[in-house]
Amino acid sequence: MRLPAVAVSATLALALLAPLAAWPQEATIRKNIAERMPDFPKIDEVSKTPIAGLYELRIGTEVLYTDETGSHIIQGSIYDTKSRTNLTDERIDRLTAIDFKQLPLADAIVWKQGTGERKIAVFEDPNCSYCKKFERDLNQVKDVTVYMFLYPILGPDSAEKSRHIWCAKDRAAAWRGWMLENAPIPRSMGNCDTSALNRNLAFGKKHRISGTPSIIFEDGKRVPGAVGTEAIEKQLVASRGK
Repeated sequence: MRLPAVAVSATLALALLAPLAAWPQEATIRKNIAERMPDFPKIDEVSKTPIAGLYELRIGTEVLYTDETGSHIIQGSIYDTKSRTNLTDERIDRLTAIDFKQLPLADAIVWKQGTGERKIAVFEDPNCSYCKKFERDLNQVKDVTVYMFLYPILGPDSAEKSRHIWCAKDRAAAWRGWMLENAPIPRSMGNCDTSALNRNLAFGKKHRISGTPSIIFEDGKRVPGAVGTEAIEKQLVASRGK
């Protein structure tokens, strides 16, 4: 059950986007929550917000809120009522962002659509039905270079398919044939270096990529799940403008 969202005025927006450093009562919050809720996830960071009595709890890339004694947990979003923006979502966007320049692009399967002047990266599992939907929508986007990272997390068969795709003579053709047309994946002949798949899994674990597809745009914004052609295009435009 989701708890009610908390609304704040626009004057607090800027400060909320960068929570202040922890304060002396942080220990009290951590102690009380741990004692009263033994199964509560590990709190990575406790920060003040400019709202009197409201504090941020960061758990990985998830954001919750509590009072100064940790007596209540609030699950929801903080909104700027003037601009109607979700400040909590903006905070999570920054927590989940991945610097595009830091992506290990050599470990991706790459293809261009049109001029390829724009860029998008995506982590996908060959057995992911949502990934197949995403690929069909992505295929309609023009002038984009796609960096697709094989990310076999759905089981042994995903790992086997990924190995065959990575070892194919034309990796992009093998991948797109399977995802767009359900064409059989060519069986790889002999052995090839598949260490890139292990590096992809390690990278995903480090950055808490827990599902597929996971999309990364040029400005670092990360979008989980299969978004449609219109949403992809909109974010490509927004990312290029930053």
